[in-house]
Amino acid sequence: MRRNWIKMTIFIISAVLLLAACGDGGKKESSTNEDTKKYKIGVTQIVEHPSLNAAYDGFKKALEDAGLDVEYIVQNAQNDNSANTTIATNLVNSGVDLIFANSTPSAQAVASATQEIPIVFTSVTDAVGAELVESLENPGGNVTGTIDLHPDVIRQTLKFLKEELGAKNVGMIFNSGEQNARAQMDKAKVLAQDMDLTIVEASVATSADVKQAVDSLIGKVDSMYIIKDNTVVSALETVTSAAYENKLPMMVGELDSVKRGGLAAYGFNYHDLGYETGQMAVKILNGESKPSELPVQVPKNLKFVMNEDAASKIGLEIKEEWKAERSE
Repeated sequence: MRRNWIKMTIFIISAVLLLAACGDGGKKESSTNEDTKKYKIGVTQIVEHPSLNAAYDGFKKALEDAGLDVEYIVQNAQNDNSANTTIATNLVNSGVDLIFANSTPSAQAVASATQEIPIVFTSVTDAVGAELVESLENPGGNVTGTIDLHPDVIRQTLKFLKEELGAKNVGMIFNSGEQNARAQMDKAKVLAQDMDLTIVEASVATSADVKQAVDSLIGKVDSMYIIKDNTVVSALETVTSAAYENKLPMMVGELDSVKRGGLAAYGFNYHDLGYETGQMAVKILNGESKPSELPVQVPKNLKFVMNEDAASKIGLEIKEEWKAERSE
């Protein structure tokens, strides 16, 4: 009888311990779910246009693929410098964990507003010249990201205009207030001089100025080249219309601009560029790296894309070798 009582006692104790263990396990699982980190990311973009939008989509996809729980605070300056500065200040004051700056002006504004919050940028042409980083290899502060200018894209574009299209006078419209646009223009002028090409430039301050700028070039140029300039690209259809009407071949700086009517471009996918920037953000948020330890990334490959409909509208006969996408 005593032996049976001992067995029963042991059984009851074991059952209680087992139930307690199960209960603790449930509590631990619940605690783990509750402790999942939710990040707040500020997003600042200078203006709406397809390339910048694609970069933002790529950025979000990278964080989604990494399994991060993110709340986004998205702000667009609509090409207003005053609004751009205000957005930067507001994002810094909102207690975000990281800021994604989509364009050179956006990155400059937030970099001036904080030296504490990590910043990753994309759609920036000259990160060193814009004083965002000390060097591409060693950013040196709280800012890093990806640039959108392959080292050879301007040379390849001007070479195509001269050697394939017979251009002599190339019209270029740019916003002199955008550092990235000035950097591209400076490089284009040097390369054009070496190629015996003449650059005829027209400067704008806002997208509303683009129509007047393109009209000022008509009759002075035999071709056009629209670089990566947020102000001009946001009003690209204005330039495209004039190019078609005056039978001018118009090279562009982005593949998205080819879809919008540009004749051709050497470029890359901005969604991919944004995705790579997002991967850098993941490393920072997970504590794997600091911005100062992540080198600025550069597009590694270019592809040539041509718009056959645009060629038809200006009466340009397409050579067979132009039709296939090709890497450079």
